[in-house]
Amino acid sequence: QVQLVESGGGLVQPGGSLRLSCAASRSILSYNAMAWYRQAAGELRELVAIIARGGSTNYIESVKGRFTISRDSAKNTLYLQMTSLKPEDTAVYYCKAEASFYDYVWGQGTQVTVSS
Repeated sequence: QVQLVESGGGLVQPGGSLRLSCAASRSILSYNAMAWYRQAAGELRELVAIIARGGSTNYIESVKGRFTISRDSAKNTLYLQMTSLKPEDTAVYYCKAEASFYDYVWGQGTQVTVSS
């Protein structure tokens, strides 16, 4: 079973940037997709961005043009570059490795707080 370790979260002012990383213990290309989710306090966890094995990407509408998902397969690492951050981006961000609909692994999460 792969282990996923997120890092890069923290406190940032509105308009600022952060880059999240998700280091995997095995090849991320062995998974059908890798994704970033987030969960704000009192809210359901939501998909933020996803990258398929072939490289295609998708984003939720609210982050399009501001967030970029990418990967470095040589380092087995997934990234989420976040720019123009807003207070509503505040959440715990989770990395997910998806082998199939029923076979997936979550990371432990990293807190992102956007506040002045």
